[in-house]
Amino acid sequence: MRLAPVLRSLQTMVPDTVLIQEEVRDVFAAQPDIGRLAKRIVATSFNVSGIETRHTVLTELSLKAEVDEPTFFDRSSGELLAPGTKVRNELYTREAGRLFVEVARRAVDADPDITAADVTHVITVSCTGFHAPGPDYEIVRALGLPDGVQRYHLGFMGCYASMPALRAASQFCAADPDAVVLVVSVELCTLHLRSSDDPDLIVASSLFADGAAAGIVTARTFDSDVPALRLDRFHTAITERGEQDMAWTIGDQGFEMVLSTAVPQIIGESIHDAIRPLYAEPALAAAFEDDAIGEAVQHWAIHPGGRSILDRVQEKLGLTDEQLHPARETLRTNGNMSSATVLFVMKRILDEGAQDGDRVSAMAFGPGLTAESALMTVVAPRSHAA
Repeated sequence: MRLAPVLRSLQTMVPDTVLIQEEVRDVFAAQPDIGRLAKRIVATSFNVSGIETRHTVLTELSLKAEVDEPTFFDRSSGELLAPGTKVRNELYTREAGRLFVEVARRAVDADPDITAADVTHVITVSCTGFHAPGPDYEIVRALGLPDGVQRYHLGFMGCYASMPALRAASQFCAADPDAVVLVVSVELCTLHLRSSDDPDLIVASSLFADGAAAGIVTARTFDSDVPALRLDRFHTAITERGEQDMAWTIGDQGFEMVLSTAVPQIIGESIHDAIRPLYAEPALAAAFEDDAIGEAVQHWAIHPGGRSILDRVQEKLGLTDEQLHPARETLRTNGNMSSATVLFVMKRILDEGAQDGDRVSAMAFGPGLTAESALMTVVAPRSHAA
């Protein structure tokens, strides 16, 4: 009997520089190039975001930093600067490369049974920068992986991209029972923040942050009993409308996010049809149709694209505050780290004492408007689950 692959040794990390949401709000509201309406939008967007702290690789954004030649923020004048896309991408190449290698190394080192020599595939995920040779190459070289490791990079897909990365890893394991797939996501969203009168860009500035996550997907069996998530089923859905409401494009002064206020409503209207195919087995299908899926599936790893999105998902699916706690806490302490965020939520679910055999439903949303979802089962050490 072929075993289902599991996601194990999940690790997360964030840059050292902490952004306090109220302080960032005041900086954006004080910019000389925005009008009174934009200032009000800044205040509202930041105040209702559900975020208290975020992290960034841009040390000069800290109000405590002393920078002789600022590139992004002139502390003396309080003005946000506008470097070109080239400058932003060069910083991405340097800082993202470091994070990709470090979080990948942590995932391998955290696994008691897997070494670098065991890794057969590397899948990297990012939508906040480009360079070649890319992060997949850097990981292979830095960790001393075999040259023959198969490498794949999922680029510019947006916030949902870690889900198809896990699905691809699961498919590799189905094709090769001995496969060991290292999945790594790094997003440096703050590289693209800038002052603007555009409400979409203001909302993006109130939400996005930097973060990194990595884990190992394999169907192999090992001696050690470690916390993991069995990857049972995946589904992709595209909403009937929303193509113009969530997008990610490249501009002359960085990447530009379109994130309209209609997104939570579109997700709310579409959520049932988007995830119904996940619950194909009779018991889950009956619970779903009876609006009792929150009772049948104990944990919910919802990508916290924003507080209003979490509110709408909770309302439409009848989920409890406890079930949304991992997503809301991730948003509160880390903000929206694009594709890495849902992996942070999954790790929080495991760390907060999920029981062996518990069901986990994961969802992430991105450009299109695309909804990626997965059904997983907790595989926990018996001592952990007791």
